[in-house]
Amino acid sequence: MGVKLGILGLGTVGTGTVQLLQDTAGRHPLLKEIEVYRVGVRSLDQPRQVQLSTGVLTTDLEAIVNDPDIDIIVEVMGGLEPARTLILTAIKNGKHVVTANKAAISRFGAEIFTAANKAGVYVMLEAAVGGGIPVIQPLKQSLSVNRIHGITGIVNGTTNYILTRMQTEGSDFNDVLADAQRLGYAEADPTADIDGLDAADKIAILASLGFDGRINLQDVYCEGIRQVSKTDISYAAKLGFVIKLLAIAKHQTSDNSQLSVRVHPTLVPQTHPLASINGVYNAILVEGEPIGQVMFFGPGAGAGATASAVCSDILNLVATLKTNTPKSNPLLACRHENYLQITPISELVTRFYARFLTKDQPSVIGKLGTCFGKYGVSLESVVQTGFQEQLAEIVVVTHDVKEGDFRQALAEIQALEAIDSIPSILRVL
Repeated sequence: MGVKLGILGLGTVGTGTVQLLQDTAGRHPLLKEIEVYRVGVRSLDQPRQVQLSTGVLTTDLEAIVNDPDIDIIVEVMGGLEPARTLILTAIKNGKHVVTANKAAISRFGAEIFTAANKAGVYVMLEAAVGGGIPVIQPLKQSLSVNRIHGITGIVNGTTNYILTRMQTEGSDFNDVLADAQRLGYAEADPTADIDGLDAADKIAILASLGFDGRINLQDVYCEGIRQVSKTDISYAAKLGFVIKLLAIAKHQTSDNSQLSVRVHPTLVPQTHPLASINGVYNAILVEGEPIGQVMFFGPGAGAGATASAVCSDILNLVATLKTNTPKSNPLLACRHENYLQITPISELVTRFYARFLTKDQPSVIGKLGTCFGKYGVSLESVVQTGFQEQLAEIVVVTHDVKEGDFRQALAEIQALEAIDSIPSILRVL
């Protein structure tokens, strides 16, 4: 008796998933037990890259989630609605769900997983973070005995591609973005990527799994890459860093009482494992006890990569249905019920990079040092780099400091007569 799938969406990921399910030679034998029973699409007359039997395609998505013959719903349509409603209907009807939809999970995860636990079904989401990189199941299973201290990732291929090209070519952000859009690496509306929103969805999901609790997306600090200039990339290189958009979830204190979850451009030491992750690739570094550091690396998007993750979830569910046990598998189910307390960004302790344009006056560096000292900001390096339109350029890197104290020092420095502007402030890993 085959396991019947209802697939919602036949775009890039949906097509890749069907192709993989149909091409079973040399793959896991459980694939042969799966029947693509119904596929929901917007329009029936579009050309398709897959061959499906007559009657499989339908525009009635509600009929799919309500069909009693279907065992598993695969949601690969994206967007918030109707995806959320369809997932919840499928769960209510006792169907397992596989989804690649990080936006719906990060916003409505509490509602979706509460409903799934109540109905005794699983919601699988390997494809929601990191494309084809297996990271969700390792966090839920292989690494589940570890105390996770931190998860740090490059989880958005578009921004990594843009920053890599700015770094290797010395190009401006806007030029590389336009090129990325032309090549299809960036959307026509790139907001979700370049403003860090996509990465925030993903780190909320990873933090929830790693730190065993629900994350309120509104608590995740989010800053994108629009303000990163080629000047900063060049200075970063001279100081031994590369600039990456990082998604970070980390315990701040030894007693694990403070959890910081944030997305922002970051100066990464050139010797750090994430510094060499370039182009559209993703990587997630997990630190825990007793494992130490583990890094997951691979393609973060694309039909084949994402379909690989979707199908691995489908196989997990097929194996579960075949073993037919009445009790749910605690390593597949979601066990989070309480929200995690996230530390506000003002309490973050980190290093900073700041670039100042100052009037050419004596003792400007001394004045900067005095203001910083007043708020307990200790400087690791100070470089006066030359002139830009009659203004001296000064770059500083601090030791660890509380963000709130650093911002207070900057407010006072901004008011100094000798300071023309502070074009950039970036955190340092």
